[in-house]
Amino acid sequence: MASSDIVHVIDDDADVRQSLAFLLSTVGLAVRVHDSAASFLASRSEVQDGCIVTDVRMPGMDGIELQRRLRADGNPMPVIVITGHGDIALAVEAMKAGAVDFIEKPFDDEVLIGAIRTALERRAGTRERDAQAAEARARLKLLSERERQVLEGLVAGKPNKIIAHELDISARTVEVYRANVMTKMQADSLSALVRMALLADDHS
Repeated sequence: MASSDIVHVIDDDADVRQSLAFLLSTVGLAVRVHDSAASFLASRSEVQDGCIVTDVRMPGMDGIELQRRLRADGNPMPVIVITGHGDIALAVEAMKAGAVDFIEKPFDDEVLIGAIRTALERRAGTRERDAQAAEARARLKLLSERERQVLEGLVAGKPNKIIAHELDISARTVEVYRANVMTKMQADSLSALVRMALLADDHS
């Protein structure tokens, strides 16, 4: 969890906003409140990363529509929805729309805080994986076409002899290319090399 992470509380009820802001601030979480989904979206350019806690039922744009808008915009910020009793169908719909969790009212403070911390940690992990994938992609660009072919063979689990046969080069030449790939990718083992290649491919 990054120290700059903000918990964005979105609720049309001023009392709820204030009580949630107070609760979260007492456990050291930075909070910013918004009185509607529309006002949150309007301030997106200045919104800091973190997670969103939103009521599922709000006038105008509800919590589910907000999630859909965020997904359409490619915003990966995790969303936790707060639902009233009897809103389980809505909560399930929210989860299908991408919510990471839903909390039923009345909720235990620790349950909400735990869900927020989990969401922030997951977001931090996603940021770290994105950064690692970007780094792996940058290193892949340093490879020659032949080095890429050797890497593809390694990722497919093929031994040097098979790669050499398929590329019509000697096994010794494959070893040279393999060493070059390891150096350029800054991999200290074959498993690390394969992980990097798969990570770059998954995030491409």
